[in-house]
Amino acid sequence: MAASLLLLMVEGALQLAGPLLTQQVIDVALPRHDAGAVLRVTILFALTLVAQFFCSYGETMLTALLGQSVMRDLRMEIFAHLQRLSISFFDRNPAGRLITRVTSDVETLNELFTSGVVSGLGDLFTLLAIGVAMLIMDWRLTLAALVVIPFIAGVSHWFRSNVRDAYRDIRTRLARINAFLQERITGMRIVQLFGREQGEIERFRELNESHLEAHVRSIKYYAIYFPAIELFTSVALAILIVTSASLVNVGTLTVGTVAAFLQLSRRFYQPLQDLAEKFNILQTAMASSERIFMRKNESGSVRQQRRKRLRHI
Repeated sequence: MAASLLLLMVEGALQLAGPLLTQQVIDVALPRHDAGAVLRVTILFALTLVAQFFCSYGETMLTALLGQSVMRDLRMEIFAHLQRLSISFFDRNPAGRLITRVTSDVETLNELFTSGVVSGLGDLFTLLAIGVAMLIMDWRLTLAALVVIPFIAGVSHWFRSNVRDAYRDIRTRLARINAFLQERITGMRIVQLFGREQGEIERFRELNESHLEAHVRSIKYYAIYFPAIELFTSVALAILIVTSASLVNVGTLTVGTVAAFLQLSRRFYQPLQDLAEKFNILQTAMASSERIFMRKNESGSVRQQRRKRLRHI
């Protein structure tokens, strides 16, 4: 994780190179007709792109290794925990539901590690680095570019408060489907013996439609949230262009600074959109983690209560 974060911070710092080099070319090299300076800047920019490629490759490999290692250990711990539970626990919980805990829910947490936590921290560092560079370059344009941040925060709060319940329903209804399938497949001889095929099809259709309904509800929030983020990003760029044009007209801002600031703004809102995507992954993972860890805590409390009753007796 430490190595991944280091590579992400280096990659975030390298993203500042493009806008700063653009400013030097427009404000310094082109007015002087210095072709050599343009060539040197081009070579330096190409080297930064190569460095970003290797940083991205290393970060992707390390986070994938981290996620898979954590999931391997978590599956082993859950399976060991299942073997310590009482027989009455398995009477209350169908095997299909428990299989969903160990496989599907754990795999969702894998997405949190590989695409969420480490990459999200890297995006936060990139936002901080680009924000500081924007403030140093021109605080007026920075205020113009960040005017939509409160609206983005409001939309994110609405998304978080609604989509969490939808993802929790998805995991619950998926567990019901798996439990139903496990029971019917293992008991297929009885189903066929009593001619219950059509009745079981109807019951499975109800579970399937319920699962579909939960998915559609989450997609609705998803379909509103991400276009809203994109809309606010476009509005911020439009405000930035209008503000910078007025400052260039009065001679208090250079064209190179405007070009560099536009690139910085785009790179500032790109990790912001990535954080929105990772926020979506986080909500899914939180719904799965509730099912894994809360179930584990509940079973632990049941054992403690049973031990207290035995000691009392």
